[in-house]
Amino acid sequence: MSVYRVVDVIGTSSASWEAAAADAIATAGGTLRDIRVAEVTKQDVVVGDEGSLVYRTRLQLSFKYESE
Repeated sequence: MSVYRVVDVIGTSSASWEAAAADAIATAGGTLRDIRVAEVTKQDVVVGDEGSLVYRTRLQLSFKYESE
């Protein structure tokens, strides 16, 4: 039997939503092991003062829970 835990993370990028998602997964992978699924739950864009864009992607990551 397996148990999985789900956490919300938000990645950002000046390039694209895909790059924001990839950054979030890569960063979370530094502390979470065995990530199984990344589900995009929301995407938005922050518009800077001079029209610069920051893409944000919110993900739910599921990973296998390890019992002690």
